[in-house]
Amino acid sequence: MRIPPPSFTKRLTSPPVINIKSGATFFRRHPSSLPPPSQHPHQPPPKNDNPPLFKGISFQIPSHLPQSPQQNESSWVIIGPSRSGKTTFLQMLRGELHCSPISARTWPWLTQHNLTPQTAIKYVGFNGKGISEVTTSAYLSARYESLREDTDFSLKEYLLGQTQFNLGHIPGEHVIDQSLFDQVVKDLRLTELLDTPVAFLSNGQSRRAAIAKALMAEPEVLLLDEPFVGLDPGASRGLSVMLKALAERASPRVVISCRPQDPLPGWVQKVVYLEGAGEAAVAGELDVGSVQDGFVKETGGRKQVDIIRDADEGTLGEPLVEMNGCKVRYGNKIALGNWEGGLHWTVRRGQRWGVFGPNGSGKTTIVALLCSDHPQTYSLPIKLFGRDRMPEPGSGEKALTFWDIQSRVGHSSPEIHRHMPRSLNVRQVLESAWADTFRGAPKMDEEAKQKVEAALKWFEKELNPRYSKDKDGPSGDVAWAQDYLFGGLSFSAQRVLLFLRAIIKHPDIVVLDEAFSGMDEYVRDKCMIFLACGEEKAYAADRAVVEHPAPEKIRVGGLSEDQALICISHVKEEVPDCVKEWICLPEPNMGLSARFGQLERPLRTDEETWMHEIWGLK
Repeated sequence: MRIPPPSFTKRLTSPPVINIKSGATFFRRHPSSLPPPSQHPHQPPPKNDNPPLFKGISFQIPSHLPQSPQQNESSWVIIGPSRSGKTTFLQMLRGELHCSPISARTWPWLTQHNLTPQTAIKYVGFNGKGISEVTTSAYLSARYESLREDTDFSLKEYLLGQTQFNLGHIPGEHVIDQSLFDQVVKDLRLTELLDTPVAFLSNGQSRRAAIAKALMAEPEVLLLDEPFVGLDPGASRGLSVMLKALAERASPRVVISCRPQDPLPGWVQKVVYLEGAGEAAVAGELDVGSVQDGFVKETGGRKQVDIIRDADEGTLGEPLVEMNGCKVRYGNKIALGNWEGGLHWTVRRGQRWGVFGPNGSGKTTIVALLCSDHPQTYSLPIKLFGRDRMPEPGSGEKALTFWDIQSRVGHSSPEIHRHMPRSLNVRQVLESAWADTFRGAPKMDEEAKQKVEAALKWFEKELNPRYSKDKDGPSGDVAWAQDYLFGGLSFSAQRVLLFLRAIIKHPDIVVLDEAFSGMDEYVRDKCMIFLACGEEKAYAADRAVVEHPAPEKIRVGGLSEDQALICISHVKEEVPDCVKEWICLPEPNMGLSARFGQLERPLRTDEETWMHEIWGLK
């Protein structure tokens, strides 16, 4: 249990929880591990894989409560673009980096109360693995099967730490307070999910569960790495309100990271802006501006990049996906289509769809049905590419195989991210688009190989950790793609790679499920350009879109009229401008039907349609 707080007078003079003195420099390993300089005059210097990080910074989180909310220094936000070091900064606060000199970073308040950073400072990150450490499912469709393994622990068991076969209290082990458990579960909207296996949780539900798990430990400091990414607007508001209450009473102190384009919570009083890898500028009090529903409204000044929209659709293309009254059931529970008549939805060639809805409303289930990952695809009234999954006996119609369908659908999602082998190198991840499985042998011709080469060159800045900011452009040599493993890339780079894997083969259907989450504004817009135009257009130095200098060398084009796009997102800026039609699934178990609509302009510039018409929020 938490140590009772000292008197107010003592708290005003108590030492800080985290104290980093001016002049501190951080390394991933001890500086003595640097390779010795070369003695040969013509031999290049050895590669330094242990560069200094956050040189000469100072940072402090006090232990006492402020006399007024305006003086609150226990709530911080770390802001920075992709690969700027936001996650590394949070790791530094927890003690996972080496400090030089070692005495420049201390945790005096924790030491005074016999606490360690490992137990008193909790970090929650969302690096694509989710909460998969408590489930052994190794393939995408496992979450939809009715047979449960012994290791398919429920959400309640996960939160209570009951994920071992030999349960029993260990002396000195933290005991979860029941009132705390009930309050956290309620605040994070997890009550109805307590009996659900963690493998069945959606991406947003898994994020809320991971945050709840950290709060159960009653930490002194809570570090949240981009906590709002992947949450629907309603869940984001609810989480922000809860974190505000924690921050106001400094129980625990809250430090979150955000991308530059994210709305900043209005309760945050201090900000650290990371300008680049290893560079940090600690600002004073944050000018929160006007606050609405717990978030700072964007005040403008950010440059928008116009993405070319498709021309009018004209005649409708042939149906690629036909759902004619689908209801997905698990026993007595209906996970999708819980309204009269079930889900009726048709996706045709050339259409650009946005799929929206609260966490747990069935968006991932829809993707699993159209990708044929879901076992109920075979029994539901669904046609894929004009054919039933199980043709009537004697009809003479040949069934589409699972591999036939997978080869015609390009798919990027948190589920793909979670299952992608971390040991594949950058090139292998892209080439797996032509393979039956992640580790299977790709079936590629010369054109396919040229597509991979072109994509790697176009995104070298985002994917190559050795890329030099001083170069004018890509080097043209993509040998680096075999030197770096997927698991060693930044979260943003992993997302870019999975996005490219989904579109590189020019599949009939492109499914982008939260594909742009984790990217900063520049990287996201660059991906949007590539989605719309391929190599035909690119960014100039001032982020102006320019034509490819050699059209005859273009190997990868943008979305074509014979392809369909399905985009799932909780952030309007992450919805491509070409999306013209939308479906919004209702809150689960409410009995309301799905709603459909059409867009007159890009969602990123249409706040009213996004918040009011689609989400029903005022």
